[in-house]
Amino acid sequence: MPAWKSLVGLLALTGGAVSCAHHGDTEVVPEHEREELLKKWDQEWSFSGIASFAHLNPVKCLIEPSENYDIAIIGAPFDTAVSYRPGARFGPRAIRAASARQMSGTSFNTRAGINPYKSWAKITDCGDIPITPFDNGLAERQMYEAFLELGSRKTVNVAPKGGDSIGTGHPKLVTLGGDHSVALPALRALYQIYQKPITVLHFDAHLDTWNPVRYSSYWQSEQTQFNHGSFFHKASREGLISNTTSAHAGLRTRLTGVDAGDYTNPGPEQGFIRIHADDIDELGPMGVVETIIARTGLDPEQPVYLSVDIDVLDPSTAPGTGTPEPGGWTTREFIRILRGLEKLNLVGADIVEVSPAYDNKGETTALAAAQVAFEIITSMVKSGVKEDLGGWYGRLYDGGAEAEAQSAEEVTRDEL
Repeated sequence: MPAWKSLVGLLALTGGAVSCAHHGDTEVVPEHEREELLKKWDQEWSFSGIASFAHLNPVKCLIEPSENYDIAIIGAPFDTAVSYRPGARFGPRAIRAASARQMSGTSFNTRAGINPYKSWAKITDCGDIPITPFDNGLAERQMYEAFLELGSRKTVNVAPKGGDSIGTGHPKLVTLGGDHSVALPALRALYQIYQKPITVLHFDAHLDTWNPVRYSSYWQSEQTQFNHGSFFHKASREGLISNTTSAHAGLRTRLTGVDAGDYTNPGPEQGFIRIHADDIDELGPMGVVETIIARTGLDPEQPVYLSVDIDVLDPSTAPGTGTPEPGGWTTREFIRILRGLEKLNLVGADIVEVSPAYDNKGETTALAAAQVAFEIITSMVKSGVKEDLGGWYGRLYDGGAEAEAQSAEEVTRDEL
């Protein structure tokens, strides 16, 4: 070897050693200086920082087995089981970006009377499951193992309300999809954790209980069974879903064939009641809430999974989705319904089918999805709070607007 090459190699090694030694030195910062630094720089604006959900501390929980939490946000960037427009693999990224105005110090939820990020629960953004886009069978297995692992960890805190629910001691997962098929491995994991069929509350324009032969009765394989329109059919046949307490809401889908056979054909997938999008005209949001609760019940021993396809909203509000259907609910109506369901025994949830490539310039679909996630997280946290925080807009009394106006009048009189 020429002498100059040996010299270069020696210098490289020496430089590397010096560099390592330099970076290995740790300088202890005095406590008063640390406090000063925190006062000066420990701040973020809504438009700054890493794009984690609500500026939460991002952790790759799947490679950090000692990471525990009470509620975990987990991304499932998967969209190779769709029947129409792909693109939901980018949903988790879009929803996180749209959550930027949710910051722990400025997220008091007036609808619920609580700031979920400043309460008893440790909430962590656990990053994304690294799901393969090349093999749906493997993707199914990856998601199941990830959900089971993350959902089986110990919680960090004991909810002040105490152990009066089947979910006590188990962390809750909020999944950002991804297409809707991600709900199947999530339900499999929940069934394994809770050892009983799960009540499913499903908000969607579509049934998603279709027999897979709807798409093709001739070309069938094991993997054609796994798609974003048949996963509840498959889950029902596997015994994962409670057939006496589950509900669809927001429906306005077209059916197969020339009659309502999709509603009447015998099969386990008929274990849902159906609330159509148009029903809100007669029932109003609270009528929808009452219909749902009458079906699901408020049993602390019955786990409930909340699955939200963003296409439950009208395309004028949420155009960025895989299978848009005109005639849906507004974001305001849907949030009102969600807030009315805060007493449900939620053990997990998903917000799916956000396809940002079809969203508008204002990113209203992603914004709606981020707000839906915020409302769901709020309900999960509020369910563990012991004191009565009130209902809609933190009201600690019944009587609505009339009582509120009377109270304001009394305050004014006292001031005079």
